[in-house]
Amino acid sequence: MNVKSRTIFTGDNLHILRGMENETVDLIYLDPPFNKKKTFSAPIGSKAAGAAFKDTWTLDDVDIAWHDEIGAKSPPLYMAIEAAGRAYDKGMKSYLIMMAVRLLEMRRILKDSGSVYLHCDPTASHYLKILMDCVFGKENFRNEIIWCYSTSGRPKNRFAPKHDTIFYYSKSREYYWSDYRIPVGEKYLKSHYRQRDDKGRRCRVRTDHGKTRVYYPEQGMTCNDWWEIPYLNSQSPERLGYPTQKPLALLKRIIEASSREDDIVLDPFCGCATALVASENLRRKWIGIDISETASRLVRSRMRDELGLFSLTIFHRTDVPKRKGKRSKNIKTILYGKQGGDCNLCGVHFLKVNLTVDHIVPQAHGGLNDDDNLQLLCQRCNSIKGTGTMQEAKARMKKDREI
Repeated sequence: MNVKSRTIFTGDNLHILRGMENETVDLIYLDPPFNKKKTFSAPIGSKAAGAAFKDTWTLDDVDIAWHDEIGAKSPPLYMAIEAAGRAYDKGMKSYLIMMAVRLLEMRRILKDSGSVYLHCDPTASHYLKILMDCVFGKENFRNEIIWCYSTSGRPKNRFAPKHDTIFYYSKSREYYWSDYRIPVGEKYLKSHYRQRDDKGRRCRVRTDHGKTRVYYPEQGMTCNDWWEIPYLNSQSPERLGYPTQKPLALLKRIIEASSREDDIVLDPFCGCATALVASENLRRKWIGIDISETASRLVRSRMRDELGLFSLTIFHRTDVPKRKGKRSKNIKTILYGKQGGDCNLCGVHFLKVNLTVDHIVPQAHGGLNDDDNLQLLCQRCNSIKGTGTMQEAKARMKKDREI
């Protein structure tokens, strides 16, 4: 693992995910933007003041090269995104491109025994379910969890929307599950645990297929896939003012169900750090990523104020971690044959001596010095691209032609 536990990154999570080593994370929870076509910001004077994000997507917000990358790695995923763009709009296509490249990286860094929970709402949940099927495999779908809550406000001419959706997938069939159970409520206790065992303890006796089983309230009860957990209203002591803050109880349930103590939990859209606080409280290791500097400040203050951990060492990084790649000694010859002697940007044919080995995804963006991330460019195109992305280079070339 090339990232320490208790690390909070400030930056684009795609670059940071690309820099993390393969199969090193046990559990991923992500609460990404929902494509709600709004701008969210924390109110002035709140603990989360300064936190804001735009949840409106256009093709200008994504690198179109990502779409080509998706097509190379997963043609079904590429086609699903194309279909969503036609069925919904270009904004949805842009949003799904943004999500897909990140989900592919999350699958890579997740251990075979690991699980991922994607939090969303009906705005894009049906499209995201298709993306998750393509990336993690429909056979690894475990649950569609419905988080039910009550909030103020009642719309006209339709039912009140009072739930979020959480898609739960494993990476393989060999995933960890804690047999999570919830406490038995007082009403259920009285209605179902009416018997007593030979020691006088309250119990519930059931006979299934000729076998008698005895259940005790202390064992808890099976947790269904619809969760009634209160939403954080403005008066909640947990409330920080962060626009999309989720309750600790929600994250604790997910972490307890799908990880053990000392497992590594990753939240790539960590916002106000609820998943990180819950992980620390449950003795898990954790890594958080957020585009806003506010997340780094909030995770420190919450560890101190809510958990009483005043001397906890938290690492704050703004760089991109470096993972090892495999570069062949004769890579230029290999690429020359693969590209047919053409520059990978302008498409013009050159002698091998006139082509230069270059990174497709820049190392500053988490790209590897690896055979799969290398290409040949002519000297002019290499100069145009510099240390930027292929999308930026294509945009410069287009502008030069127009001039």
